[in-house]
Amino acid sequence: MSLSSIKQLELASDDLLHLREARHCAPHKILGPHPQGKGRAVVRVFLPQAVKAWLEESGAGMESDGSGLFTWTGAANELPTPYSVRYRDEQGTEHLQQDPYAFGPDIDNAALQNFSEGRHHRAWQMLGSHPYAREGVEGTRFAVWAPNAGRVSVVGDFNAWDGRRHPMSCRGSSGVWELFVPGVGPGALYKYEIRHGESGTVFLRADPFARQFESPPQPASVVASPSGYRWGDGDWPDRRPDWQQAPIAIYEVHLGSWQRGEAGELLDYRQLAQRLVDYLHRTGFTHVQLMPVTEYPFDGSWGYQCTGYFAATVRHGNEEDLRYLVDCLHQHGIGVYMDWVPGHFPKDDQALALFDGTPLYEHQDARMGEHKEWGTLVFNFGRNEVRSFLVSSALYWLEQFHFDGLRVDAVASMLYLDYGREDDWVPNRHGGNENLEAIQFLQELNTVTHRECPGTVTIAEESTAWPQVTRPVWVGGLGFSMKWNMGWMNDTLAYLEKEPVHRHYHHDAITFAIYYAFDENFILPLSHDEVVHGKRSLLSKMPGDRWQQFANLRLLYTCMYTFPGKKLLFMGDEFGANQEWDHDANLDWDLLGYPEHAGLLKAVADLNRLYLHCSELHRYDFQRQGFEWIDCHDAAQSLLCFRRCDGENSLIVVLNFTPVPRHGYRVGVPEPGLYLEMFNSDSRFYGGSDLGNGQGLQAEQQPWMNQPCSLALDVPPLGGVILARNSRAKLLGKD
Repeated sequence: MSLSSIKQLELASDDLLHLREARHCAPHKILGPHPQGKGRAVVRVFLPQAVKAWLEESGAGMESDGSGLFTWTGAANELPTPYSVRYRDEQGTEHLQQDPYAFGPDIDNAALQNFSEGRHHRAWQMLGSHPYAREGVEGTRFAVWAPNAGRVSVVGDFNAWDGRRHPMSCRGSSGVWELFVPGVGPGALYKYEIRHGESGTVFLRADPFARQFESPPQPASVVASPSGYRWGDGDWPDRRPDWQQAPIAIYEVHLGSWQRGEAGELLDYRQLAQRLVDYLHRTGFTHVQLMPVTEYPFDGSWGYQCTGYFAATVRHGNEEDLRYLVDCLHQHGIGVYMDWVPGHFPKDDQALALFDGTPLYEHQDARMGEHKEWGTLVFNFGRNEVRSFLVSSALYWLEQFHFDGLRVDAVASMLYLDYGREDDWVPNRHGGNENLEAIQFLQELNTVTHRECPGTVTIAEESTAWPQVTRPVWVGGLGFSMKWNMGWMNDTLAYLEKEPVHRHYHHDAITFAIYYAFDENFILPLSHDEVVHGKRSLLSKMPGDRWQQFANLRLLYTCMYTFPGKKLLFMGDEFGANQEWDHDANLDWDLLGYPEHAGLLKAVADLNRLYLHCSELHRYDFQRQGFEWIDCHDAAQSLLCFRRCDGENSLIVVLNFTPVPRHGYRVGVPEPGLYLEMFNSDSRFYGGSDLGNGQGLQAEQQPWMNQPCSLALDVPPLGGVILARNSRAKLLGKD
């Protein structure tokens, strides 16, 4: 019997067969160095592409079994650590590599246990690809969760995408597969080749924890370098304002269509950074909200069908470039939120769907695991590892990129088992339509992010009357910081879209929102969703001739900035885009060459600055004491009057929703004295008719509308005015 035959007999026949057929789940068991007793050692390498192999350091040859398995046996002290293998392929080309199986799995067992129990909140540190040195050898550790796989290999441009060459070892019941591959470093392309445990089907998947991908539509993952970014925002995380009482005016941006290069090319994160800083300072927004910058394959999804939950989209550069963008904004005093999509994911066959050949990240039952309307899959929030994955993703962006908050997309679709499913849904264990696992996940998400990243916020896009969305978990709430006020948005737009002559029949639409305005911590959103899919631009929604359309839009913004709640405005709306938003095109910045568009932009900028500097407009955005009706009953003339208060001072707001100017209109005020206009949406500087009260108004000792004093003022057509007492106006710089 030959020496090679003896060595092969030392292995179980099943091991050899599984190795040759690329279905071994524990290759470290047979490959690499192993003690043989009596000071002897054996080294086995599997090189199916090789015809000859030897140990580089000693030149000792390795015996071949003819199917790619090469073996060396000798004195253990003759084997260097680490060692290298040189081999010759069928074309006669020689290659040198260090043996991956000389390095055992090194992920901590406690980390694996925490992941399996749903308690690992920084799982990106464990899973994915991590380039580093082991025993002085540079390489990359790959790790992936695929519990139902029969075999997992890492394949890439470093091994000719051959799944036989780098099979990974499964770490017991955790379902995590791991392998350290020497010589593979940043920039390497890779995927996981997975063999289904039962059917034997072999397929490729991208890395769910990859920090970089190829440019779409190419789906390969990319080994990313450890971040070496040096932040310049100093103590910004410690200087985040108290969001509950601070002014928050959010500019919602889609980076791919906000501004582009001269040839229509996408700008990178660094190019966008300074442009955004300059524009946001000019317009007075306090925060920017980035539509999804996590990696996604389909441009038409705008990023809301994400496949890379730990990867910045390469459309605008690498992850260090995105860090620069956030850093630059912070250094100029601008907060940064990002859209984050934990509710669903696309069906792309090389991403999360049926990841290991089974429904892993999604539910097995399509009645719970699929959004047919969107053509996407729903995360299985009841699975521990899925919760670890999602909470880790949230913390990753907050911690590693210094984002100030996450706007959580499509929360309603997560909360309701029957969302978009009509009669085809599965009730919970109590027979209801509430998704109990999703509720638990959202509470955990908010608890963890608020604890681990103090001062950051989570914002729910939640379109129903679900109670206590923004109340603490310990009182039974979901724990979000803020919630979009979709009711205010829908009612207000529906009201403003009506011809003014009909508005008095619908007066309740413009007043109703105040009755629930303090039930949650609301943001008033005029978002991208309102200017797509045939809904028209905000300007085009407004009735009347061109002058009236702009007047209505200025009135809408005056209403929004004076109503309780933080503010959000989608890009292009601030200057009155004529057309619906098109994600494939640059905003029409040439419109600012027209006086009416430039005037609208100036009005928005002035509203932002007034909102920023007048604590009356923001201190009690979430508390009833910050708002008082003066008159909400003048439906006949479609007028509203109210006060905004900060506990010491107040502003008087009068809104006229008809094109009829109201001369000498009497409004009750709380104190005597001279009142000055702080803002008039009808100013000639904004393109209005300039009807106002420029010299100020002296309050008369005439009780009116439940107030001890009153003013007789001129209210402009389709306009709003904001008044302050003389002393307060001067303090705010209004002469």
